[in-house]
Amino acid sequence: MVEHQHTESIDAPAVEVVGVKKTYGEGSAQTIAVDGITTQFTRGRFTAIVGPSGSGKTTLLHLMAGLDTPDSGRVIVDGRDIAALPDDTLSDLRRDRIGFIFQDFNLLPYLTAEQNIELPYTLRRQRPDRAAVRRIASELGIAERLDHKPQEMSGGQRQRVAVARALVGRPAVIFADEPTGALDVKSSRQLLAILRSMATDRGQTIIMVTHDPNAAACADRALVVRDGSIAADIMHPTPADVVRALNEGSGTLPSAATGEGNKTPTTYADKQGGTATLSASSKGLGQEMSR
Repeated sequence: MVEHQHTESIDAPAVEVVGVKKTYGEGSAQTIAVDGITTQFTRGRFTAIVGPSGSGKTTLLHLMAGLDTPDSGRVIVDGRDIAALPDDTLSDLRRDRIGFIFQDFNLLPYLTAEQNIELPYTLRRQRPDRAAVRRIASELGIAERLDHKPQEMSGGQRQRVAVARALVGRPAVIFADEPTGALDVKSSRQLLAILRSMATDRGQTIIMVTHDPNAAACADRALVVRDGSIAADIMHPTPADVVRALNEGSGTLPSAATGEGNKTPTTYADKQGGTATLSASSKGLGQEMSR
């Protein structure tokens, strides 16, 4: 198995946001998408960011991934303040230290599965590590599909190709934007088991946006976002925890921990075993894929 190597202290958060704010539009048409959020994401943990449409969860993900720029505040990824980086250095960081998994897969239709998985090597102008590509494909249950193009595969298979592409580059952080949104129930369950394994067995940091409380319950932690702020911060979430947090209101108080004027998040007690039904080790991953 490919082991991830950290370049920063293991005690430092993989991602940190400090007072991050993002607005769109002007005047009466202005919308506050992210309203002064401050939080950290621990290395090797799986965090779900959950909320209804328009809550700001996807904007927050894009800001952390360097795909958008905050109006104010700081985003620190792998020990570096990304707003302070020159464009070429930021591009290098995204290429070398960040992985992406999207709802619509973002595979190149004219390339085979194997060629799509090898894209991180291509972008780095490196010779592909074919052994690593095939090993990861085998772990994800797509070894027999490597010579197929995306249109010749099911949605679940295409998503696993996208996951393999994210894995093969050994990123410090993987951002997943509604990765189960285009999948059926079985494929969604399989993908969540893969993400769980990536954190547990590979030590990678997974940050996933979802609107699904059941998907959020597979994570170590769920951040519930409402109106651009963190409304709840739940460790070892259950679906019921997430649903309750989505339905609850929250007060607004200044707080050093959450940012001036940011809504104080509700913190729920740990519930051990909340993710056990969907956790999977790499050893058992092939069995899960074959079901």
